[in-house]
Amino acid sequence: MQEFEIGKNQAGQRFDKFLFKYLKNAPQSLIYKQLRNKNITLNRKKAAGSEMLKEGDKVESFFSDETFLKFTGEKGDAGISARETANKEHKDSFNIKAVYEDEDILIADKPAGMLSQKAKDADYSVNEWLTDHLIDNGSLSRNELKTFKPSICNRLDRNTSGLIICGKSLRGLQEMTRIIREGLIEKYYITLAHGRIDKAFTAKGILQKDRSVNKSFIKNLTGDDLNANIVTDFKPLKVYDNSSLLEVNLHTGKPHQIRAQLASLGHPVFGDKKYGADDKGLKYQILQAYRLVFPSKDHLSEGFKHLDNKEIVIPYSELLSGELKRIENRK
Repeated sequence: MQEFEIGKNQAGQRFDKFLFKYLKNAPQSLIYKQLRNKNITLNRKKAAGSEMLKEGDKVESFFSDETFLKFTGEKGDAGISARETANKEHKDSFNIKAVYEDEDILIADKPAGMLSQKAKDADYSVNEWLTDHLIDNGSLSRNELKTFKPSICNRLDRNTSGLIICGKSLRGLQEMTRIIREGLIEKYYITLAHGRIDKAFTAKGILQKDRSVNKSFIKNLTGDDLNANIVTDFKPLKVYDNSSLLEVNLHTGKPHQIRAQLASLGHPVFGDKKYGADDKGLKYQILQAYRLVFPSKDHLSEGFKHLDNKEIVIPYSELLSGELKRIENRK
């Protein structure tokens, strides 16, 4: 017999829909048959499958262990142990950490070189780290993981470091996705660009991505051209002889937006070889998502009012700090 409890991320859905996800390899007709024969029960009672699940409901199933593992797609204790060992090795190789966490969301500081989400099965991305982190601290159970997967809500390029927003719960995912989609959260980057930029300005343009070379191309626009699909604010924080430390505020979020836009203006990001920078000794481009500002409580749903105008800032990355120190020492 197998027994488990419905968690908050599994509640609010029909029992049969939950079972289809939980027993993903079982035919739906078989699931209904098992319900009729009371081989799957809800709160120790016969169920039709149309019941709406509540947090704390008890589900029991009466399968052999072999059949249960087959239907859920699990590999048994040995398989789980092998996966956990492999994930731990990956996890320990990346210096990623949570900088804010509550019941529904987590904000992580992603290192340069780590994928936001995996491109192939063997990859270990922020999504996999998030799952491991939540299982390790008890925020997520393996049973919940069968029907709900926590996930990132925004993405950073592999070689860009900094703040990335994650949904720990279903409602956390939904709320963060909403405020990002509606442009209610302010996202600031810090970068070191070639050349002198001594005045703040807003750049507008039309961005097109060539997926064959994974590179974006920009047509710069002036004035209030309504055809613009990217808008970016650039503010110089410090200007050197031939480089500028910039704070960047995205109004839109397109692939490679900051990197391509600065390159198109003749100011490529330090270390960004894809967009024309020729800096020796830099493994990654110097671009960091270093600051987030949440909207006021009037724009946040119930359960998220505590994020009212909350600001999260992280220190400059070691890569940026090191390059700034080298520039200062050359003066």
